[in-house]
Amino acid sequence: MRYLLALLPIAFAAMTCVVSAETSPSPKPETGIEGVITISPTHGGPIRDGEDSSRPMPNENFVVRKGTEEVARFTTDAQGRFQVALPPGDYLVLARDQKYKFGGWGPFPVKVEAGKMTKKDFDCDSGLR
Repeated sequence: MRYLLALLPIAFAAMTCVVSAETSPSPKPETGIEGVITISPTHGGPIRDGEDSSRPMPNENFVVRKGTEEVARFTTDAQGRFQVALPPGDYLVLARDQKYKFGGWGPFPVKVEAGKMTKKDFDCDSGLR
């Protein structure tokens, strides 16, 4: 019995390490692209004083291409933000389904540099005038 009681603290410590390892936040990617995608103009006609001419583009699907090859996909969050891990290189970002989009939704060129997340914001053309 004493033997089992002596092992109890060791077993508890081991379980705590496993639980904390499973709940640790995932590490931030070292290289890639992050930013905000907006759309403008927000409506047809002139933009009035004090009126926003663009707004974040929420929950929109995009692809990242290197040449003609698709290398990644991402979806913007509710505030139009995105982050995608990529190795260093030159890429194009564009809406996943271009044929159903009005205006211009890419391709947007971006260069990812070694050792950092490249901050890049894109503004899509709504096609409204």
